Amino acid sequence: MRVRSAGPNEEAIESVGLFRGLVSIGGDNALAIELQGTDKEEQGRVRLVPSSALLAVDILEAAKAEEEKRAEPSQSPGYFR
Repeated sequence: MRVRSAGPNEEAIESVGLFRGLVSIGGDNALAIELQGTDKEEQGRVRLVPSSALLAVDILEAAKAEEEKRAEPSQSPGYFR
């Protein structure tokens, strides 16, 4: 995912990485993004982007959740038919 958020001096901060979840800090919500990229210092860090600072979110690749990847259990005859 690529996220553009408000930064200092009216500049946008671009964060590219994996979405790791939604975090609530002091009543404010933020996106947790594990950074990827060419800068080795930032690679692997988790950046919290407050929802109030979001300018744009681009979904570059969507992956299914682990629960959805599992095979459905076979239907066995039960009490409800």
